[in-house]
Amino acid sequence: MEFIKNISLRDTIKLTVKHHLKKRKMIAMGQCLTAVGWVGGTLPELYEKDGMIELSMADVAGSGFAVGAALMGKRPIYIIRYQGFNWYNAPMIVNYACKSKEIWNKPCPLFIRSIAMEGGIGPVAGSSHHSIYYRMPGVKIFSPMTPKEYIKTYNDFMKDDSVYYVSEHRKSYDNKYNLKDIFYENPNIIFFAISIVRFDAIKASKILYSKYGIKAAVFNIFQIKPLKFNVKKFKDMISKKNKPKIVVFDDDYEKGLVQNIAYEISKIASLRVDSKGIQERSAGFHPKVDNLPPSCEDILKYTLKIIEK
Repeated sequence: MEFIKNISLRDTIKLTVKHHLKKRKMIAMGQCLTAVGWVGGTLPELYEKDGMIELSMADVAGSGFAVGAALMGKRPIYIIRYQGFNWYNAPMIVNYACKSKEIWNKPCPLFIRSIAMEGGIGPVAGSSHHSIYYRMPGVKIFSPMTPKEYIKTYNDFMKDDSVYYVSEHRKSYDNKYNLKDIFYENPNIIFFAISIVRFDAIKASKILYSKYGIKAAVFNIFQIKPLKFNVKKFKDMISKKNKPKIVVFDDDYEKGLVQNIAYEISKIASLRVDSKGIQERSAGFHPKVDNLPPSCEDILKYTLKIIEK
């Protein structure tokens, strides 16, 4: 699949699924795929004869069908409309698909499109839940927020025989542009940002420098497991004379994989690394009881507070 410039992530995903079904002759599976909206406009208007398979509304059963199809070599794209539904879908994936190659020498290549969103979505469906898969061997985790990252993830999957958990976010679907890391010599603070928080971390970094003269470097975490970022650039920013504050931001719960990633980074830096995600509480449907990821304003307040100290 080739990268196409100047189209949104939404259209990139749609073209990727169409390529998978029509060119590769593989399948896509999930619930309510052909309903109004076509999963946020990310699916081509294709049907069962084309490989777009509608599954029943039994949440715990769908992943079993997807795993079975993967074992038969169909490389299914399995679509989970809300990431919170992984609590129903994950058992077959983590206990069979992720272990199949290691235990039985039978690869089970499965591409899981897991879609996050917040804002009036309630306590079950909302936010990112990549932590569920993070602790299980045999899975690779990506969180593409740009068209280029999505194409790379798909192309890597088609050359691989692993389970790919692809953590998407609806608020990124309009994005057409690459998200670049921000580097400073001797920064005051370094942000590592995952999922939708990447946009706010970049925005906050620019405000911190232009308004306060605070140098906030930003590393975009796209490949979560195995963790991948520019380690050389990171090490270059740290020295005996410069020991910046370091924090990892995520759209998952604070006591999830964000703490594990903070620990991995702390071993590289030999410095303390903090972590911030969504709060440890259930979200409601009203804005006053919602549970949202760190915003630009949250990142600004957090940074100014710890730099002040």
